[in-house]
Amino acid sequence: MAREEHRRDFPVPPVYVDAMTTYSRIVLDPTVLAGKPVVRGTRLSVEFIIGLMADGWNEADIVRNYPSLTHEDVVACLAFARDLLKSEKIYPSAA
Repeated sequence: MAREEHRRDFPVPPVYVDAMTTYSRIVLDPTVLAGKPVVRGTRLSVEFIIGLMADGWNEADIVRNYPSLTHEDVVACLAFARDLLKSEKIYPSAA
């Protein structure tokens, strides 16, 4: 089976009108990093990019060190993480 047949884009939640262009930059492919969300055309995961930012890197640092990435790619990673957290349900326990 061809690699292209396995890849699928992250399903865009219907409530996000502008998400279509954002999520077109993020793909899930089981043959790349075990299916983690990655920036299209790279092996750089959303988790990795968010981790760099958590470690104090800014967008300019990321784009300078990873020239295949663009401003739009970094924004797509942030939007993906935001929307994933937005859909997270938290149920506090009584304990």
